[in-house]
Amino acid sequence: MRLLAILLAAAAALAACDQQRIEKLEEGVATEADVRRQFGEPVQITEKADGSKVLEYPRQPEGSTNYLITIGADGKMSSLRQLLTPINFAKVQPGMDQAEVRRTLGKPARTQRFAMKPDEDVWEWRFLDGQQKKVFSVTFDREAKVLSSATADDPRETMAK
Repeated sequence: MRLLAILLAAAAALAACDQQRIEKLEEGVATEADVRRQFGEPVQITEKADGSKVLEYPRQPEGSTNYLITIGADGKMSSLRQLLTPINFAKVQPGMDQAEVRRTLGKPARTQRFAMKPDEDVWEWRFLDGQQKKVFSVTFDREAKVLSSATADDPRETMAK
């Protein structure tokens, strides 16, 4: 329980730090070097055909955000997006493949396969709905296509009480 409390406190501190980092970055002005100074090394970099780059900064599994920061071909930050939003959750539809879900929501907090359903994988993302901690989960079939999705209270919150 003590470890859980420490991890939750660290996640809250990280969220506050992220907001301060974001405030120091202005679209069209901040450079890739500025972004890296504020956020560190990205987990993944995707280079686009137009010369732009997409830098991925997941805050999973303990955080409640996943950021994508786009650096234009001119070297300036053109967008900073938090992916774990109701709009993006609504985009996840049956039949969608895992790669598309990953592009839409970023890196999941957890992936798992249950012994009783070996043909299914479940991915989870932690997020905030106002002040409530929630989990968005997506179940994939053996072809890595979405079967279903759901939102629930973060079970760690009920265990901590």
